Amino acid sequence: MFELTQYLPILLFLIISTGLSLVLLAVPFITNKPKPDAEKVSPYECGFEAFDTARKPVDVRFYLVAILFVIFDLEVAFLFPWAVSFGVIGMVGFWSMMIFLAVLTIGFIYEWKKGALEWE
Repeated sequence: MFELTQYLPILLFLIISTGLSLVLLAVPFITNKPKPDAEKVSPYECGFEAFDTARKPVDVRFYLVAILFVIFDLEVAFLFPWAVSFGVIGMVGFWSMMIFLAVLTIGFIYEWKKGALEWE
């Protein structure tokens, strides 16, 4: 049977970390003295004033690159546990992963042939 006193360190950790987080968030608001000038409020990322709205549609190639990232990120997420347990899963696990990698490779080649990786 579990006793609630076993969870006391976790509760103390949560209380201290929450309190510290709130203090660290509050200190800049308390100590800040806003002094805006022309340099501080000027655009800083691109170096010139915005000339168009930020609500215009995004090129579909950005989404294709994001999908490629997710696909290969998932591949790595599956490859690591597979490699760790390779001695246990045997040949069935090996060929299952080879089929998985073949499907991903075919998808990558398809996107490559369609020009999803070409940037103008």
